[in-house]
Amino acid sequence: MQTALSRDGTRIAYDQSGQGPAVILVVGAFNARATGAPLADVLASHFSVFNYDRRGRGESGDTVPYAVEREIEDLGSLIDQAGGSACVFGYSSGAILALRAAAHGLPIVRLALYEPPPTGARAGTLAPRLAELVSEGRRGDAVELFQTEGVGIPPAVVAQLRNAPFRPALENMAQTLVYESTILQALPAEVLDSVRVPTIVIDGGESPDVMRQAARSLADELPDATYRTLEGQGHDIDPAVLGPVLQGFFAASD
Repeated sequence: MQTALSRDGTRIAYDQSGQGPAVILVVGAFNARATGAPLADVLASHFSVFNYDRRGRGESGDTVPYAVEREIEDLGSLIDQAGGSACVFGYSSGAILALRAAAHGLPIVRLALYEPPPTGARAGTLAPRLAELVSEGRRGDAVELFQTEGVGIPPAVVAQLRNAPFRPALENMAQTLVYESTILQALPAEVLDSVRVPTIVIDGGESPDVMRQAARSLADELPDATYRTLEGQGHDIDPAVLGPVLQGFFAASD
């Protein structure tokens, strides 16, 4: 593990593997860098891969008050570590963060977005309620609120997950759900117009219609984007399927 120092002094933990052009992985809600590790292993045969813990999770620090701009600066610190420019892969809500970073003007060479959720929808309205639950110490309730109303997991399934071995890890990062909800607020049209880097928007053929529609719409609205569906795939990352697609797309920047 290595660390980078963000502009506000927050230490961001990351793993670096492989050699070649830089690729940075940005994961989504409930995820730390362990989520990106299998994909990093696949990409490391062709690229120098930076797989990091977003602030507030894993081994990265967290500094209040939160703002999306601070997370953009976190990604910027990783790009600095990578040599000043990089390709970026964003997964789920991490795809929207990566998109916002590209619009902000970070030196992103190419941008790949897998399963970007709809912005301005239910998940993007939950920040005040999530913040209140976390402030009251009701971290488990915050997790379940985001799972049911933000992600759309049926309440009966959420109840079954209460005793899952990974539940404590979810509660430990419950405050980051406020961050996710903030990131998923509606994107102004000028944000999308500002993303001028080559972009690929990818969804899974087995994903819910609302997710696939969000991906298609995003690809249509971006100035320089292509859209691709991976048949037989859902929201989870399958490195054996997604890896070669990303390899081909990112290699085009050589």
